[in-house]
Amino acid sequence: MTIRRHHDMGGLDAGPVETTEHDYAMWEKRVDAIVKVLSTPDRKLLSTDELRRGIEELGPGVYDELSYYERWISSATNLLLEKGVITVDELGTKMAEVEARWIKDREAAE
Repeated sequence: MTIRRHHDMGGLDAGPVETTEHDYAMWEKRVDAIVKVLSTPDRKLLSTDELRRGIEELGPGVYDELSYYERWISSATNLLLEKGVITVDELGTKMAEVEARWIKDREAAE
């Protein structure tokens, strides 16, 4: 017998699926573009199967708390770290730069 994992929703009552069209937030569009660029044949930094594996490995607590595109970017980030494409230090530095820019832009808007 196979044990159902946290991401396996098949056959479970998870409520209605929202099928109306909606605009995606800019960050969601960027995540989609990043994943597409990373998986192009000339780069081959990640595949659909690897992305799915990374999402499935997030664990039930994290998986349930993240949105669709948050799962994508978490999986892609973990895969790039796993493959040595980026380091934890490089990621931390870039995240600090982005946060500082966001704070500066927010303060300027106030």
